[in-house]
Order: sequence, then structure tokens, then C-alpha cells
Amino acid sequence: MNEKPRQRRPAFDREQGIAIAQALFHQRGFDAVSLSDLTEAMNIKPPSFYAAYGSKAELFERAMHRYAGENALPMDKLLGPDRPPAQALTALLVAAAKQYGRDRAMRGCLITEGMRADDPTARDMAEKLGNVGIQAIRRYLDQVRPDAAQVLADYVLITLRGLSAAACSGMSLRRLVEVAQLAGKLISLEFEASDGATNP
Repeated sequence: MNEKPRQRRPAFDREQGIAIAQALFHQRGFDAVSLSDLTEAMNIKPPSFYAAYGSKAELFERAMHRYAGENALPMDKLLGPDRPPAQALTALLVAAAKQYGRDRAMRGCLITEGMRADDPTARDMAEKLGNVGIQAIRRYLDQVRPDAAQVLADYVLITLRGLSAAACSGMSLRRLVEVAQLAGKLISLEFEASDGATNP
């Protein structure tokens, strides 16, 4: 009797594995995703996982880069010179709120939430990636409000992180956007006060 030929297992797709990991990390957070969770979702064994990605933290870094490539806020467009600074910063906050709350399963910002990881390596990776956006905001504010660039950058950063945390806690998209709009009004008041002081 002829034996049936053994079916070859399909080749493992590393990029698809990164996409699977990105979704898991976004849904649960870095610390709550175990190696067994990852290998089971990817349908591979631990040796294959280590050969493909090196470590869970290294895979997390790749997942964050993939997330940034797909979801990075268009800073050049949002903070462009064609709109008043207060309006531009409001648009940035509203865009972030909409992004953080648009998906019921993957809420908040993967990179921002990665900064809260217990694992120091993962946390450091997230902070380095997050700093790219922070520095873009700071450079913009250095141009439009050099006298208050640091405090305004801190305010925007704290608001963004708060929006991400609130989204992860289940706050609705509508409420997230309303908070972003209110923060924008406060920024507008700050710019109006500055303009009044400059032009009495």
C-alpha cells in the first residue's frame, strides 16, 4: 500500500508574525502577552520564534515600528504653517483622540502604553520611539511659541498620554474627542493671552 506523501508545513511568514504580535500587544499590553501566547497565535514552536525574532522584547520593537508606520499622526500636515498654531495643536489632539478610540479591541496608542511596561527593555524601546513624536512637537513649538515651548510641549504630551490611557480604560470615542477639543480651547486661550500681552 502506497503511503500518502507527508504534506509540507507552509513556510513561516515573519512579517505576518509581526502583525499577529502587534495585535496581541495592542489588545493586552506587553506584560500580559506571554511567549506561549505568541507562539500559539503564530502556530510555531519556541525555537522557531527565537530564530525569527530573537526575543519577545525585540519582537515588540518590530511591532511598534509596524504600528508607527501604519498609525503615525501626520505631523507635517497637522502642524503645517498654513494654520494658526492653536488650531494646529487642537487638530493634533483631536486626530489622536480619534485614532486611540476608533477600534474597540485595540485602543489607545501601542507605543505610549508600551512606556508603562514593567519590562525595562520594552519600556526603553517604547520611550525611544515615542520621543520622535515628542521632539517634532517641541521643534514646532520652538518656532511658534519659543517663550513657552517647554510647558506647552509638556501639556500636549500629558494630554496625549491621558487620552491614550482613557481610551484603554474604555472611554468612548465621542468623549475622547470632546476632551481633546476642550484641551484645544485651553491652548487657544494661552495663545490669545500671549498675543494680548505682545500687542497691548
